[in-house]
Amino acid sequence: MHESADQSANRPASAEPAPPSAVLSPEAVPIGTPIEWPIIGADGALLFASGTVLATVDEHTFLFEHFQPRRGDLPEAIAPITIEPHVHAEAGNRLTLADMHLDIGALVGVRLQPGSGAPMHPCRIIGFAPNHALFITPPLHQGRMLALGLGENIDIVAIASQAVFRFVCTVDAVCRSPFDYVVLSRPGPIRRLRERKSIRVRTHFAVRFGIGETGETYEGLGVAKSISALGMSLMAPWSLGAVGDRLRVTFQLKSAEMDKEIETTAVIRNVQKSTGTQAGTIHGLQFDQLQPEQQMAMKVFVFDRQDDVQQWSHDFR
Repeated sequence: MHESADQSANRPASAEPAPPSAVLSPEAVPIGTPIEWPIIGADGALLFASGTVLATVDEHTFLFEHFQPRRGDLPEAIAPITIEPHVHAEAGNRLTLADMHLDIGALVGVRLQPGSGAPMHPCRIIGFAPNHALFITPPLHQGRMLALGLGENIDIVAIASQAVFRFVCTVDAVCRSPFDYVVLSRPGPIRRLRERKSIRVRTHFAVRFGIGETGETYEGLGVAKSISALGMSLMAPWSLGAVGDRLRVTFQLKSAEMDKEIETTAVIRNVQKSTGTQAGTIHGLQFDQLQPEQQMAMKVFVFDRQDDVQQWSHDFR
């Protein structure tokens, strides 16, 4: 029986197969069989290489609880991300200039509108007066001296040897001879923002781990819940070892002007079950084989995520 021309015209065309989606659903990631493509996070960090086998349901659940997995072989897989600081400054007691233990050469950031979200501009302390006035190099903006007005109040963030401090000064003088420098008044009320010895900021990025100190492959995926220049808090689907055991870890550090892969070993300092709604085990890790350039990257990453320092520390040369 032949269909009419009208019937043929009204018949729906064969549907084209939908293109694969970069964003993965739990059903798209198999358990117990090799993955055919790499899996990355929304920021482009590698979570699992192609050929990796997710061995357990717990590992599969952990992947989708903590990340937004995507197919790494598709060009639209990487989504823009916004990094927000999570550390809050704590109110300090009445502190003096002597309490800050600032040294000549200490890094200082200057903000022209105290209490605002204006950017900080870098400079350094070059001297102290008996009346507690400060001498600083002229703050820079894009390599040029920042214009400061006499009597202008400015916001100061100073990085001392053991802590980060914040206070307000008045511009007393802008001098050109025998070299360029700025004289600031005695600091107003000083707040200690945080101790530097173990500055730790909350994070959420992928960490691949391997059991033991040696090996060429990584057995699993965890998430860094917080990090300092010395170590991290690593959540994993299961316990990775006992206190004193060593792990291999690799992760990507990203900031406004840095994209650095860290690959090192770490010692487990404490282990505890997660007390939150998400199942997992928290491991306190101490890095023990960081190279000098890795140590610098860690410090930059941590300071980039602090509310008062993130806007200017990486601009200083």
